[in-house]
Amino acid sequence: MSQKRQIIAIAGVGGLGQYICQELSADGRFTVIVLTRQGNLPLTFRNTTIHKTDYTEPSLIGIFNATGATTLISTLNCPNDDYLPLHTSLLSACLNSITCKRFIPSEWGGNIDDFPNLPRAYGRTRAPFRDILQQTKADASDTGNKIEYTLINHGWCMEYFLPEGKSYRKHCPGEFPVDVNKWEYVVRGTGEEKQAWTCGRDVARGVKELLLVDEWPPARPLTRVHRPLAEINASLQKYKDQPNSIELAIAEAEEWGVSGATACPKEKALRQQACYFSRLKFMTIEDMLNKAETEGFV
Repeated sequence: MSQKRQIIAIAGVGGLGQYICQELSADGRFTVIVLTRQGNLPLTFRNTTIHKTDYTEPSLIGIFNATGATTLISTLNCPNDDYLPLHTSLLSACLNSITCKRFIPSEWGGNIDDFPNLPRAYGRTRAPFRDILQQTKADASDTGNKIEYTLINHGWCMEYFLPEGKSYRKHCPGEFPVDVNKWEYVVRGTGEEKQAWTCGRDVARGVKELLLVDEWPPARPLTRVHRPLAEINASLQKYKDQPNSIELAIAEAEEWGVSGATACPKEKALRQQACYFSRLKFMTIEDMLNKAETEGFV
């Protein structure tokens, strides 16, 4: 990729979005454009400007063309019913803009190769949008309207092992099996299912590395409380008609965890690490805990 300064638009600067914004803005090769519905945000990162938008296609195209944005990254964490309309608008704006021809949609999940519909909310939101992306790519030979995209998936957020306030991540009580505030661990399923997690700051560093390559890869002692699979399934059934309820979100996260879907295929992960992230040393949980203890924040 050319070393010309890249102008990166980021939609959503919550937990992960702040890590990405901070990582890119600290690097002179990037200028960051933050898209938000709010008029102002308490961001103090350098090389960063804030642009108010209602996320309609005309609003987004105007911002992309005025700023010369080259890549759009979405970390939007929105209600399920809003995901497809918002991301369809983001995609259309990229396609019809002058310069913004790279797109990373809001995925940030786990092993979609083998479990494309887990968590179940992803089956209702991300999976259909993946189909739209693939169809858009297939239609490009006829329309001439091309866009490059990739999907980034990292498993659980490692920051869930930290107390709130030690990172940008906001905790959703009951979603992750370890609650460090209560010093409690919920054993879901057998407790032996494989899990995966990545530190948000490492995810941001990985995003930066991907922005610098020419061609992207295709779509990437506690108190113990037992939560048997039968109870998880009962919750899924009980709350299935309440798609935006916290109870269903927790049950779907539990199912995602016990299924083994958090961990991306090992061979694929190692291959992509060697190809795209060889310059990075990813943090272990011990590294992250030491950083939080010595620096107070991750």
